[in-house]
Amino acid sequence: MSTRPPVLRMTEVSGAEAVWLVEGSSVGRLVYVQREQAVVRPARHVWEFGSLIVRTPTPAAAVPSSATYQVDEVGAATGTGWTVTATGPADVITDRDEAAHYKRTLPGWVHGPHDTLVRIRPQTVTGFRFAQSAEG
Repeated sequence: MSTRPPVLRMTEVSGAEAVWLVEGSSVGRLVYVQREQAVVRPARHVWEFGSLIVRTPTPAAAVPSSATYQVDEVGAATGTGWTVTATGPADVITDRDEAAHYKRTLPGWVHGPHDTLVRIRPQTVTGFRFAQSAEG
C-alpha cells in the first residue's frame, strides 16, 4: 500500500508577521539587476529602525538605487517553513563609524575586494508560510 504525499499549502502572512520573521533570522539574499541579468548574493542582515542593514559580497558600485532582499527558512524534507521578500530604496553605507560598527557586529562573506554594507528601506514586505495540509 502506498501513501499519498502530503498536500502543501501556501498562506500569505501579514506585513507585521513578515517583518517579525525577518527580524528573527540573520541570513538572506540580496537580489538586484545588473547588465539585464538577475544577480543574487548571500547576505547577513539585521533589522534596525525600520531599515534592513545587509552585509554582502557585492561591489559597492553595483548596488542599485532599489533592491530586493529575500529571506526564508524552508525544510528540505518537509517543504514547510516560510519566505519573506522586502523591496525598497537602497544605498551603500559609507559613513566610516557606522560601517565599522556593522562590520564588527554583522558577520559576512568577503569575495575578493567586495564586502559591502547596504541599507534597504523597505516599502513593501510580503511573506508566505508553507504548511502541510491534511486535505487532499
